[in-house]
Amino acid sequence: MASFFSDYGLMWYLEELNKKEFMKFKEFLKEDIVQYGLKQIPWTEVKKASREDLANLLVKYYEEKKAWDVTFRIFQKINRKDLSERAAREIAGYTKLYQAHLKKKLTRDWSRKFDFPIQDFMKPKVSQDEYSRFEHLFTSKTAETKPHTVLLKGMAGIGKTLTLARLMLAWSDGLVFQNKFSYIFYFCCREVTQLETASLAELMSREWPSASAPIMEIISQPEKLLFIVDSLERLNCDFTEPELELCHNWIEKRPVPILLSSLLRRKILPESSLLITATPETFDKLEDRIDYTEMRAMLGFDESSRRMIFRDLFPDKNRAQEAFRLVRENEQVFTLCQVPLLCLAVATCLRNEIDKGRDPAPVCRRTTSVYTTYILNLLIPKSAHGPNKKSQDLLQGLCSLAAEGMWTDRFAFSEEDLGKNGIVSSDIPMLLNIKIFLRSRDFKNFYTFLHPSVQEFCAAVFYLVKNHTDHPSKDVRCIETLLFTFLKKVNVHWIFGGCFIFGLLHKCEQEKLEAFFGYQLSQEVKQKLYRCLETVSVNEDLQEQVDSMRLFYCLFEMDDEAFVVQVVNFLQQVKFVAKDYSDLMVAAYCLKHCSTLKKLSFSMQAVLQLEQEHSYMEKLLICWQDVCSALVSSEQVQELQVKDTNLGELAFSVLYNHLKHPSCTPQILEVNNVSFLCNNYMFFEMLAQNHNLRYLNLSFTVLSHSDVKLLCEVLNREECIIEKLL
Repeated sequence: MASFFSDYGLMWYLEELNKKEFMKFKEFLKEDIVQYGLKQIPWTEVKKASREDLANLLVKYYEEKKAWDVTFRIFQKINRKDLSERAAREIAGYTKLYQAHLKKKLTRDWSRKFDFPIQDFMKPKVSQDEYSRFEHLFTSKTAETKPHTVLLKGMAGIGKTLTLARLMLAWSDGLVFQNKFSYIFYFCCREVTQLETASLAELMSREWPSASAPIMEIISQPEKLLFIVDSLERLNCDFTEPELELCHNWIEKRPVPILLSSLLRRKILPESSLLITATPETFDKLEDRIDYTEMRAMLGFDESSRRMIFRDLFPDKNRAQEAFRLVRENEQVFTLCQVPLLCLAVATCLRNEIDKGRDPAPVCRRTTSVYTTYILNLLIPKSAHGPNKKSQDLLQGLCSLAAEGMWTDRFAFSEEDLGKNGIVSSDIPMLLNIKIFLRSRDFKNFYTFLHPSVQEFCAAVFYLVKNHTDHPSKDVRCIETLLFTFLKKVNVHWIFGGCFIFGLLHKCEQEKLEAFFGYQLSQEVKQKLYRCLETVSVNEDLQEQVDSMRLFYCLFEMDDEAFVVQVVNFLQQVKFVAKDYSDLMVAAYCLKHCSTLKKLSFSMQAVLQLEQEHSYMEKLLICWQDVCSALVSSEQVQELQVKDTNLGELAFSVLYNHLKHPSCTPQILEVNNVSFLCNNYMFFEMLAQNHNLRYLNLSFTVLSHSDVKLLCEVLNREECIIEKLL
């Protein structure tokens, strides 16, 4: 029988025994100690113990769970099954009470928490496939039975919180995890961090249906607890706190970030299971600090779901197909449409352009152009040909609010916050109506932007129309600080902010903003950004800190080839990870102009290995050709590192042809954790032909016995001048 620890404790049940039964209990305890090899309790202490004393002895020697297991087994032997059954009913009663409360809460809050324009596509009903996926999250793939820690990653707005709600609803209905979890507790980092300090017991009690939660019963079986920690990116915690700062006691009050860090690092209730959600950028930074058993990616809308949004929004089928084709041809915009809210925004934007008789193609030029068109159209009254003074002031207020939120790490705003930035109470209904604002799902009478990326876009516009010194908040920093904060990934939840600033400098976006505000924008921002990037070229520390992929995306959004050529030729070292076609395309866009590199390090992961349809593979290889071209156009490349990459035969052939080019003369070559899905002989031959190569590092790259024989043969040739091999 499951162990149980009610508010009355073990003593309460022993008090139910009469004198004769209590003596029998002690005798059977003596037998069980021998029969089951239990830790020896001194018989003299047992013999003279009162009911309270014996309860304390059992807990002292066996701890709570085993003490209850022993007690219930002896209850069976002395014919007091009624006590065991009463405990079982009480256990079931607490769990059922909590499940009923959770179901009611989820059902009641569904419309408020998930009140957005696309809720018709996100019904609360849970399918059989989802039940199966939920169960598999916590199914061991090995014989090892250690507690589960599951990481669920996905970009903001893709539906992580909705998925958690559906999982909890399925559990409260008794459809999943019934023999696995007695209780599920949900902690949203955006919400719980407002508490400043708390104990784990207090956080759990907040979720209980009545004022007093039976905490002792709840934690009596920690292996049957699931803690869900949502939106980890809002925790402001990097899991590097010293051991002494962490909390080991579930009743100890600590700052909430320390408390949750202690839970996630398994200092409190280490036997429990964890389900953690965050953006991919957060997990990229923190995943090596969290010991997890499973990592799952949430991809949001698949292609058919995205196509359905367009089909349902456009009354004309042909126009729907044409609009979707424009999106499908732009990798960044198509990826954006994985997020349900943003998919609806993109489709709405294109429909408005078509309805007004305008060419929709320029909307999909870059990600920034989608946002510029969408936001400006929202703020222009439907019956008007252009913006009025009210619209202009409102956008200025939104941009001011967004910038303050970015720097203070806030995404939910009170009416007081809005007022300080020039948005009055009477503006709120209109902002909610046009869906640029939503009511906060975590805080009453607070408001959020439609999506965090919309807030980032508005914050970027602020820097185009205002100086940071004009902002009422001193927290708002200058554009140079913003750029380096973005490029160094100091705030990992800033996804597009820096890119939007570059994107807004494109001629088309400048014209849209100037037409909206009625004046010409200053070109000083472009010069400031140029000077910032120029400083990178003379500062080796900055070069190490700047994330090359983020810089590539900024330059790609700007779409100014002359500017790109100038900036990439500041760079002497580049290090990037390409995780998908979009990353590869953006890296290629920049690197094909590069001629000054001395050090190049990249990871392609499985991008070039996947079996794709012919046309898609052709696009991948064209981009890959441009990336590799930097090895030839930059004649000073001294170090090349290829790591964590799977290269198919065609991709390897492209790399091979560039490495053997006379202009490619690296002295250091590192090939780490790389799979060549082809004959390695060509690669080893190339090593012998390169008359500059002095250092070769093949660590973590798997070589067969025949590969090693080939390598030895090559290394022994006279023309091979490699001096050091790892």
